[in-house]
Amino acid sequence: MFGSITAEMILAVLPEIALLVLVAIVFIADLILAEKQRGNLAWIAAVGLAIAFLLTLLFARPDAGGEQVWGGMLRHDWLAFIFKLLFLAAALLTTLLTVGWTSIWRKGEFYVLLLTSTLGMTLMAASADLIMLFLAIETTSIPLYIMAGFMTEDDKSAESGFKYLLFGAMTTAVMLYGFSLLYGFAGTTNLYEMAAALSVAQVPGPVLVGALLLILLGFGFKVALVPLHFWAPDVYEGAPTPVTAFLSTASKAAGFAVLARVMIAAFPSILADWQTIIAIAAALSMTLGNAVALTQHNIKRLLAYSSIAHAGYALLGVAAASELGVISVVYYFLVYAVTQMAAFTIVIIVWHKVGSDEIEDYAGLSRRSPLLGVAMMLAFLSLAGVPPLGGFIAKILVFAAAVQSGLVWLAVLGVLNAIVGLYYYLIVLKVVYLSEPKDTKPVPVMRSHAAALITTIALVLVLGIVLAPWYGWAAASAAALF
Repeated sequence: MFGSITAEMILAVLPEIALLVLVAIVFIADLILAEKQRGNLAWIAAVGLAIAFLLTLLFARPDAGGEQVWGGMLRHDWLAFIFKLLFLAAALLTTLLTVGWTSIWRKGEFYVLLLTSTLGMTLMAASADLIMLFLAIETTSIPLYIMAGFMTEDDKSAESGFKYLLFGAMTTAVMLYGFSLLYGFAGTTNLYEMAAALSVAQVPGPVLVGALLLILLGFGFKVALVPLHFWAPDVYEGAPTPVTAFLSTASKAAGFAVLARVMIAAFPSILADWQTIIAIAAALSMTLGNAVALTQHNIKRLLAYSSIAHAGYALLGVAAASELGVISVVYYFLVYAVTQMAAFTIVIIVWHKVGSDEIEDYAGLSRRSPLLGVAMMLAFLSLAGVPPLGGFIAKILVFAAAVQSGLVWLAVLGVLNAIVGLYYYLIVLKVVYLSEPKDTKPVPVMRSHAAALITTIALVLVLGIVLAPWYGWAAASAAALF
């Protein structure tokens, strides 16, 4: 099936090979390290992920057009390359955030699950075949179910893991049925052969749209689109916060990488139909996410509904179904991932001090820790899309893509929703800067958390000011996809 294994084939799966080796190292280290030394597991995983990131960046760059490898199961192109780097970076930052989190720190099995889920995400981004895509989704999801409920002594964590598993299994079954219908219609599981096969088979449009809706149920759940968003607030609140950070960045980005590839590669014959479906989902997600976020008193639930709204913004790029649309989606998730990680890093730092995620407990944070207050301001204003931060450029790109494709009404709705989003972000910043602090003691910051926060805030600024290199990468991924 694969013929002779070439250097190109090996480089295409270099991140996956590095992650498998790292899983083995962490597993063995967990067996041989004494209990007091198991805090080093986080650093072993972090160093290994940093090495995997550098190896991927230096040696795994694809050709301009990209190509299918491993018997057509994977596609080695710029879209997969950029998202693989994003997943590795998100896993590295998540590992740094686990330091000091007593219920998961020193637990080797947690890091094995995190690395396995990251492996699944890298395969998701590169999948060019329905079978590989399904296996990659399950490799990603099953560890996430366990990680969400990892704090077994906490009822909220156990509940969140169970809810995530229950609803995830249900939507995956529906998605798999959609996959089976597609295979029955096309006679192939290869995404890049499917469009031609469906055209030859002359599958009626309404029937194909029905199969697509089943598939979108699975994809929509993964990225928490309305009306499949119901799990996100409870899971985000109940899961350990480092897991929530990973879920809201890497997992969401993986879902969008798959969504963009599958829609454009397999369904050009019903472009107008799926553009309409995606546009409606974008409008609902933006509006409901922002509206409900206005009423939240828990910072993690607020960020959960905010992430639903951001999924809606990113969908504008998918709905555009153009090169600029794909560019905007890729750039959006580069910005969103680092910004959301910065926000959750601050949540973790504050939680370690006050033991609460209530917004009222952030009162006077800027006076207790001025630098932490500035970091929170930059992260939240970037999420709101305020210049000159990365979030501003990301929103401009998705709105421009929508307008270019004739979806002016959707772009206008997006702008109005961005104004609503700015309001509730400013409410939180008002508490941080203007409310009287309940305690005057400074908020301590661990070195690992400081490293994660400095890195992400720096990237938020860079992505908003230095546009060219990142835009070039996004443009390369769009060109390869089309």
